[in-house]
Amino acid sequence: MKRVYYSAIKKFGLLRRLSRLLYTFFVRINYKVNTARVKTDDKTILFGAFNGKSYCDSPKQIFLAMQRDDFFKEYKFIWVMDHPEKYKYLMDFPHTAIVKNGSVEYERALKKSRYWITNFRVDYYLPGENQCYIQCWHGTPLKKLGYDIDYCNNSLNSVEEFREKYLIDGKKFTYILSPSPFTTEKFTSAFNLKALGKENAVIEQGYPRNDYLYNYTQQQVQALRQSLKIPVGKKVILYAPTWRDNSHESGIGYSFKPQADFDMLRKRFGEQAVILFRAHYFIASRFNFDKYSEFVYNVSDFDDIAELYVISDVLITDYSSVFFDYANLTRPMIFYMYDLDEYVGQIRDFYFPLSELPGDIVKTDDELAASIKRALDDFVPDERYMRFKGKFNPHDDGGSSARVIDRIFKGEEK
Repeated sequence: MKRVYYSAIKKFGLLRRLSRLLYTFFVRINYKVNTARVKTDDKTILFGAFNGKSYCDSPKQIFLAMQRDDFFKEYKFIWVMDHPEKYKYLMDFPHTAIVKNGSVEYERALKKSRYWITNFRVDYYLPGENQCYIQCWHGTPLKKLGYDIDYCNNSLNSVEEFREKYLIDGKKFTYILSPSPFTTEKFTSAFNLKALGKENAVIEQGYPRNDYLYNYTQQQVQALRQSLKIPVGKKVILYAPTWRDNSHESGIGYSFKPQADFDMLRKRFGEQAVILFRAHYFIASRFNFDKYSEFVYNVSDFDDIAELYVISDVLITDYSSVFFDYANLTRPMIFYMYDLDEYVGQIRDFYFPLSELPGDIVKTDDELAASIKRALDDFVPDERYMRFKGKFNPHDDGGSSARVIDRIFKGEEK
């Protein structure tokens, strides 16, 4: 039945829009009923990452910074999770609770919390006049977003539907976090903030999510390698591709089949390195990794990709925003864009020329292997790399979370 439904809404835009309007209407009615007796508490904060899928990203780093700050010793913290049972350890933090995503308890937590801190669009719920919705977002954009999209080949959204979703979120959030002047400019246009009179909603103090990249320890690196059973002495190649707008399968979701020739890569680098495969959180990968055990590790369910960054020696990606964050480590990056000709002009356009990317752009397996060898053997960051890092991460220094907290909660701006 679910497969039939998704097939229908992919084909018929009017049906898709109508079903979303009806769903939103009923969600909001239920929310009002379920929270009618709930009062908002000025010292309760709700956190969510990737719509409840994990404990990570900017919400995690802001939460941890609050745990270290005596200013919040009387505050209560609530995390929303799809699977609360996996995150019971969070309740070891003072005054911290967990609610299940989509439950009545979640709706009541939304109403109770004076502050919402998320890195995803809160599509169906509206914050009250006395509530503060802090949109952390989840990366510097390479692909155009929202009102900046001129065309796209998305399976579930037209250009107009994309723009409407961003406009709705732009109206709702109180603040949106930005790591750079570039991102501030793009968020302002993508969310149509100028037309909304909300240009001052952007807080440009660096990305809290990247604080960990400046504050991690070698003991943490060793512990992470051991937890993943990575052999001592082997290099780590992190392969983190993004999803494709046109790859949605009815009843399954967005899917991805890695295109890299792992047989060839194992033959070339199996004695020297391992590959960590990390799919985008949208993706339901249908690839069987059993054939490549002890060489390719599927870490798609690993909560915090920042922890994978710090244990890796090389990043391979494509159009994902992960490379902006990874640049903070000044380590080699490879852009495996085997479908570049199809992607540009048909699926999604970019915000800047790919010539600015801080690494090799490769399209074939042979080119990929040659680039991996160079990255492992003799990488030295060049002027292009350092220029890229300065442009897109000018404020990242390990203290972004503290600056964001000072601005929003303490009325201080540094």
